[in-house]
Amino acid sequence: MSKDDDHHVTCTHELGEVPELDDDVVERTAAFFRAAGDPARLRLLHHLSFHGPCCVSELSAFFDEGMSTISQRLKTLRSERLVSRRRDGKHIFYALEDEHVRHILGQALAHAEEHH
Repeated sequence: MSKDDDHHVTCTHELGEVPELDDDVVERTAAFFRAAGDPARLRLLHHLSFHGPCCVSELSAFFDEGMSTISQRLKTLRSERLVSRRRDGKHIFYALEDEHVRHILGQALAHAEEHH
């Protein structure tokens, strides 16, 4: 880096090719982080990452919150493909969508736990 006459810092190293990002991918990624960014939904994701598939009544009891509140949070997470659902008789079980979600969640929490 060097300073020019106006005291602005300029980069002097060569930048390699940066792959273009598809606008739809950028929007879906931003939606992923918006959905996961709510503390209550983040706690739900964390719980599901350790306890696997759970039904709304189990989550409601664990978090001591109403089933409609839990259902609304799960609906948001499901709409952004962070969780999936599976019906078993009268119950619908929710789980993390896939290992990508588990990995991103784990990395984000590990990053937040680091002391700066």
